[in-house]
Amino acid sequence: MELPNIITILANVFKGSRFAAYITAWENFVFSLIIIAVIALVSCAASRKAAMIPARLQNFFELFVSGVDDFVCGIMGPNGRKYVPFIGTLFIYILCMNLSGLIPLMKSPSTSWSTTLALAICVFFYVQYVGFKELGFWGYLDHALGRPRGIVAFSVFIPLMMLLLHVVSELVRPISLSLRLRSNIWGDDMLLAVFAGFGLKGLPLLLFNSLMAIVVSVVQTLVFCLLTTIYFTIVLTHEETHA
Repeated sequence: MELPNIITILANVFKGSRFAAYITAWENFVFSLIIIAVIALVSCAASRKAAMIPARLQNFFELFVSGVDDFVCGIMGPNGRKYVPFIGTLFIYILCMNLSGLIPLMKSPSTSWSTTLALAICVFFYVQYVGFKELGFWGYLDHALGRPRGIVAFSVFIPLMMLLLHVVSELVRPISLSLRLRSNIWGDDMLLAVFAGFGLKGLPLLLFNSLMAIVVSVVQTLVFCLLTTIYFTIVLTHEETHA
């Protein structure tokens, strides 16, 4: 159950045609592209005429970048600045996806697990890349084995168990990260559709749930980015210890 959007309306108009089946199958991808296009246009508009005394749009983006930088570096330290562009992009994209469901004729692509899982997989591979880059192959293997030292290093069982736990935990992260985001946004959008079906009687509930949906969208975006930052922090902490 969901609110009607431009894709579902077009699918009903061309019901039974190959076009209707095609746009329905690629519904979330279409809305994702729309959001990417809007973000790109707004970003270009904000940076096209950069000035020492910023206009409102440029000032807003500068405050946002400064806020993300403080957020990431406050957790990771100065070394975290190199990951600000990635985490900041995640924040903008996920927040816009979450909130797009509140716009008439739009839909939140983050209600689809395929969308959130793709983002989580990107985080997974980037974290692994950072681990290998900062620690090197043997350093990363040492990290995966739990950095065994002393007599523990000579016991095969404990390092292998730590390696198994490391592999399982790394593989579970994308699933938990994506399902948490998808489930919360999907639940809010479903409630909006239910309350909208009540007509005027459900208007107070619809307005209240819309406000709650905004709060949840922001919170879930922060949670996704916070966990991503923590994953990087774990790698960097081991890199500093290894050094």
